[in-house]
Amino acid sequence: MTLTLAWRMLRRELRGGEMRLLFAALTIAVAAVSAVGFLADRVGRGLEGEARQMLGADLVVAADQPLPVELAAEAGRLGLRTTQTLVFPSMVFANGRAELVEIKAVGDAYPLRGRLRTAAAPGQPDVAVDGGPPRNTAWADERLFSLLALEPGAMLGVGQLQLPVRAVLTREPDRSFNVFALQPRLLMHLDDIAGSGLVQFGARVRYRLLLAGETAALAQWRAWVEPRLGRGQRLEGIENARPEIRNALDKAQRFLGLATLLTVILSAIAVALASRRYMQRHLDACAVLRCLGMTQGRLLRLHALSFFWLAALSAVLGAALGFAAHFALVAAMAGLVAGELPLPGASPLGEGALVAGVLLFGFALPPLLQLARVPTLRVLRRELGPPAPLAVLGYVFGFALLALLIVRAAGDLRLGLFAVAGFSGALALFWGLAWSTVRIAGRLRGGAGFGWRQGLATLARHGAANTLKIVALGIGLMALLLLGVTRLELVDAWQKSLPADAPNRFVINIQPEQRQALADWLAGQGIAAELAPMVRARLVKINERPVSAADFPDDERAQRLVEREFNLSWRRELPAGNEIASGRWFAGPGPEASVEAGLAKTLGIALGDRLVFSVAGVEKSVAVTSLRRLDWDSMRVNFFVLTPPGVLDDAPASYITSFHLPAERRQAAAQLVEAFPNLTVIDIDAVLAQIQGVVGQVVGAVQLVFLFTLAAGAVVLYAAFLSAIDERRFELAVMRALGARREQLRGALLVELAAVGGLAGLIAALGAAAVGQLLARQVFDLAPEFSLLSPLLAALGCGAFTTLAGWLGMRSLLGVPPLVALRQGA
Repeated sequence: MTLTLAWRMLRRELRGGEMRLLFAALTIAVAAVSAVGFLADRVGRGLEGEARQMLGADLVVAADQPLPVELAAEAGRLGLRTTQTLVFPSMVFANGRAELVEIKAVGDAYPLRGRLRTAAAPGQPDVAVDGGPPRNTAWADERLFSLLALEPGAMLGVGQLQLPVRAVLTREPDRSFNVFALQPRLLMHLDDIAGSGLVQFGARVRYRLLLAGETAALAQWRAWVEPRLGRGQRLEGIENARPEIRNALDKAQRFLGLATLLTVILSAIAVALASRRYMQRHLDACAVLRCLGMTQGRLLRLHALSFFWLAALSAVLGAALGFAAHFALVAAMAGLVAGELPLPGASPLGEGALVAGVLLFGFALPPLLQLARVPTLRVLRRELGPPAPLAVLGYVFGFALLALLIVRAAGDLRLGLFAVAGFSGALALFWGLAWSTVRIAGRLRGGAGFGWRQGLATLARHGAANTLKIVALGIGLMALLLLGVTRLELVDAWQKSLPADAPNRFVINIQPEQRQALADWLAGQGIAAELAPMVRARLVKINERPVSAADFPDDERAQRLVEREFNLSWRRELPAGNEIASGRWFAGPGPEASVEAGLAKTLGIALGDRLVFSVAGVEKSVAVTSLRRLDWDSMRVNFFVLTPPGVLDDAPASYITSFHLPAERRQAAAQLVEAFPNLTVIDIDAVLAQIQGVVGQVVGAVQLVFLFTLAAGAVVLYAAFLSAIDERRFELAVMRALGARREQLRGALLVELAAVGGLAGLIAALGAAAVGQLLARQVFDLAPEFSLLSPLLAALGCGAFTTLAGWLGMRSLLGVPPLVALRQGA
């Protein structure tokens, strides 16, 4: 009976403004959370469903050095199938062009799990194939076909080899998610590597041993190999396949999840405002029902059940909108997540329903408590005291639930608490700025017409309500400006900060015997370049204490640095762009070292510490005599660790150089690769363009999420107008009774609305500019120009939007006869 009555009451109430606002706020919040949830669920299911395909095997050992032959031998003894792959960057050339690619060399048995897919020509349908390319052939992905204008069967220069490109590689099982695929892919046979001359000392090669077979044999081999793994070697199974991809996607999901919570917070404000209006409008009706014998409990259950139906409807519609919106997110990230993703499951529906329940019963509960406790004397005396203590506790309960949602979305208690503090601090700061701006604007009403004076006077008189509107609109707009305008301004400032002749080409894999010939070739081309020696070494001890990633449990960067190999070099003089931060430069030959200050801070290295590096299996001990600050933006060749000559001279070394190549001389890079096929030339401009393209796609997805935030801000704006509509009706009626014309009141109302929107846009743009300047100066060490154009455009655009939205909601007040409004009271 009560459930049916609550449904009928909801259907009737949905014709009223505040219930529609509640419905809109809940739906927007559920849609935002569901959209991100559906995207994350699809990617997660893709990772889980293709775990073995992502590995190309059941188990993989990955390393940055050649793997011992004993690993494959023991696997063969246990009846496991094995194969190896090598992945490394290199230059290839054809048709007079050169391109940096990622070469993958595979054995006959690759892949052990999953299948490759190829096409006969670009744009043609692909088919599944067994095994990789045969010897003396290569397969290239479609991007490389386009960059080098290749035709099927065309010859491609790969180091010292000329290989025909027989097929278009469309899919690799262990490359399903190519978030980090900045270079085109070339697939070739493992046996052709020796003849190419590409894998020499100093080459950055990723070695992988793939295994497949019976579960028991795999478990036995895994137990055998785990204690034998050395530094730089990692075991990957289906439970942790491609950890770099999982970590990146996990962080992206957390970021998008926290971004959606900004929408949830604004929706909570809208729910609180609309519920308060709902309570005010139903006080008289509830008082009458109390006089007719309805108990407090039944009255509370009736309205609570009505809100339950509302939450259910919002959850269903919001989930449907979120499901549709997540396709836009998938499209925005096209190319970052390759391959067909499976359809999502039902878990995001639960997330959306949880958000709807938290918002509705966390922020609508206090007004419901007031409705249930309305005195019967309200029929005769239209007054209500302050909220009961239980109502205040209800708001506290709502904020606590919201904080739990933030912590849950963060996925980590510490990060979640920081996010709660950050959201709270940002809202408080925005509120303070908005409140101060409203008070200042209220004092600027002199010396103008009635509409201007009255509009600004009303703006200040309703300071709290107008501040709330400014905060709600400004936060959403600031988020969009930060991701759009400010990001582009930072990139532009960084590009302008680079010298016109900053190096834009790096050349690596230079062998010692090629050093003089390459120097002569560069000099003959009029290219000034310094060839720097480079020794690869791994840090194994600090002050005789062994170093491992476990020493830095809370610092991911330190863990990566400890696990990777460092590039060491030697210098007699302090290189250009280097500055001694503490200590002294080398006094002479001896086992000394100069360490980059940032690296020293991350790893806890201090002056006087003794570092032990493993160089090709030989330990080298050096004492830290100086810490250096580097100008990384100079694009010169820089090293984390330098020693004086004589310390590393006997270690195997390759050489590296960088130089500036004008755009009109781009062909020189292809000529360099033809002259020295084993060299890898990295085009910094092309790499940066690809990175900016990836960042642009990610930002586009985040901006789609923040569109929900802006929509929630608009709902808060309308809810704030609606919550004060009775008071505004009374004020306008009094002024009309005192002789104000409708045209004057219309002008005053438009001035107030424009001021609210303009101030919101101005604060949002100035806030985005301030954050951008802070990031530029404190994080990126840049000095971007400040432009007044963005704040002005934001103020004008937001002012126009607010004026239009507010006028549509409040224009009917001007048509109410003054006598009717005065009889109804405020």
